[in-house]
Amino acid sequence: MKSKIRKRTYEAIYRLLDQVSPLPYDCGTLCGAVCCTYEDPCGQTEDEPELGIYLLPGEEKLFTQKEDWLSWSREPAEKFDFPLSWHGKVYFVKCKTPPRCPREKRPMQCRTFPLSPHLTDDGFLRLVLCTFQIPYTCPLIEENMELTDSFIQATYTVWKHLIRDPLIFDLVLMDSQDREEDGVPLVFVR
Repeated sequence: MKSKIRKRTYEAIYRLLDQVSPLPYDCGTLCGAVCCTYEDPCGQTEDEPELGIYLLPGEEKLFTQKEDWLSWSREPAEKFDFPLSWHGKVYFVKCKTPPRCPREKRPMQCRTFPLSPHLTDDGFLRLVLCTFQIPYTCPLIEENMELTDSFIQATYTVWKHLIRDPLIFDLVLMDSQDREEDGVPLVFVR
């Protein structure tokens, strides 16, 4: 899968997001960084990857795949619920504990959580509070905590840029349509 986003663009996006946080402090202090340390008590099945996140197309360029804090797997996009335009391998990563994930090297999906990009029916980009099920409790979502304006603005700017890539646009559009079709209540942040 070939992304149109270059490594240096991802590096600039990471730098922008390094300057902001959902709260005026590291939100991981509220929950013990549960999103980085969660272990499924039931284990995983043979058909599903370990709990982790996928990298956006091209984001793998920022990593060596030899990081001692990440477990890597490459899966065929067609095997999972990705847009039809996605062909080839998708990279899934999972934090190893220990060591903990270096905050400045977190992947994109970690950096913008708990916000998700959403395209409205008339094509406008909005940000919504995360709607997918997670197997742990995130205080930011559960308590509907007020997020910093700088985090919201930076996240919006980043997603506005990212959806210029056709593959990422297709993903955001598919996720948005799925939310609408499933009747998921949306909490618009921007």
